Amino acid sequence: MTTDQLTSEFESFQSELKSFLLRMTASVQDAEDIVQDTYIRATAKINTFRGESSLKTWVFSIASNLAMDLLRSKKRWPETVTDICREEVLGNRQFLQEAMHIHEASPQGKFEIKEHISFCFTCVSKSLPLEQQLALLLKEVHGFSVKEISQILDQTDAMVKYYLHTSRSRMIEVFDHRCSLINKQGICHQCTELNGIFNPKQKEQEELVKIEMARDAQNKNKEKLFDLRMKILQELDPFESGAAELQLHHLEHNRQVMEKYLHQKE
Repeated sequence: MTTDQLTSEFESFQSELKSFLLRMTASVQDAEDIVQDTYIRATAKINTFRGESSLKTWVFSIASNLAMDLLRSKKRWPETVTDICREEVLGNRQFLQEAMHIHEASPQGKFEIKEHISFCFTCVSKSLPLEQQLALLLKEVHGFSVKEISQILDQTDAMVKYYLHTSRSRMIEVFDHRCSLINKQGICHQCTELNGIFNPKQKEQEELVKIEMARDAQNKNKEKLFDLRMKILQELDPFESGAAELQLHHLEHNRQVMEKYLHQKE
C-alpha cells in the first residue's frame, strides 16, 4: 500500500477515530494529538502492513496503543463523576456564563438530552478498567468484531469476550442505579435539570419523547435499555452535532475537575 492510499483511507474514517479517542480520553486536545500521531506512525510503518486485518483495524490498533500509553499513568475516574462535577458546576459562575454564551451564540450550542446521554457515558465509562473501556467502545459504539478487537488489543478472543461481558454488565448496573431516565429511583437528574436551564420554555416531556430509551424505559429490560443507549452514541458525532460546542465545553470542565479531585486524593 502506498502513502497516498493510506492517506485516502485514513481520511475516510478519521472523524470516527477522533470520536473514539475523545470518548477514551475525555480530552479534545488529547484526541486531536493522538489522531495526528497515529497518522505519522501509520505512514512511517506502512511497509509493515500485511493486510492481515483491514487498514482501519490496523490504524485503530496504533491509536489505541497510543491512548493506553497516555492513560495508564492516570487514575480512573469514579463512578460518581457526574455528582462530583455537578457540585463544581453549581459553584462555578464563570463556567455557567460561558456555557450560556455558547448556547445563545453558537450553531453547535443546543442542549438536547440525547447529546447529554452520550456525554454522560463518556464520563462514566472512564471508571472502567482501561482495557474494558476500550473494548466496550470498540464493540458497542464503533462496531468492531471480537476478532478485530483481539487484534487491536493483542489479546485472545476469550479475554476480549471477558472484557466485553464485564464492562457491559458493570455499565448496565451503574446506569440502572443512577439514571433517572430509565429508573424512577435513579439518583441522577442532570439531563432534565440542564434541559430546564438551557431550554426553559421546553417541557421536559417534549424532549424525552424523542428518546426511545426514556420513552419505553418501563417496558424494556436492562440489556435492551443499554443497547438503546449505545444506539444513541453510535448515531452521534461529538464533534459535529448541534450540541457539540456546548457538550465539549462541559466535558473539558469535567476533565479539569477530575484532575483536581484525583490529585487531592493522592
